[in-house]
Amino acid sequence: MTVLEGIDPVLTGELLLHLDAMGHSDSVVVADAHFPAHRIGARVVDLPTLASPRVLAAIRSVVPLDDAPGLDLMESADGEVLDVQRELMAAAGASGDDVRFVERFAFYDEAAPAYLVVRTGETRKYGNAILRKGVVGHPAAGSLPGAPGPAAGGS
Repeated sequence: MTVLEGIDPVLTGELLLHLDAMGHSDSVVVADAHFPAHRIGARVVDLPTLASPRVLAAIRSVVPLDDAPGLDLMESADGEVLDVQRELMAAAGASGDDVRFVERFAFYDEAAPAYLVVRTGETRKYGNAILRKGVVGHPAAGSLPGAPGPAAGGS
């Protein structure tokens, strides 16, 4: 449990460490309990008591979406959009062009190079998402301690 102010308590220290280490366009898989997380992921964080949409919402509180499509969802067998998928889209704050539905086995291929897999306790089928990290905002140049300020003088 995180004991930092303003940080969602779902975001454990281990999970925050990995999310921070991710670069622009790196991906994190939020996986349901059925997902082959340890076969696919080199780095796996287990959050077995939480549903996928809850975990995705927590991650989105600190990680922006990359340019569209910033979110992939595993497509259901019949192509129907399921409740869990709607919940994942809402949790990610994504709609329309932000979301791409990917066939199950193609989803595994997309997930394989992910920086991180977060395995949840989600038991509903197709409760899987791949989020690509966008550019995180940063303070203006010169506002960080020890950073050089604006140049003095002029012409």
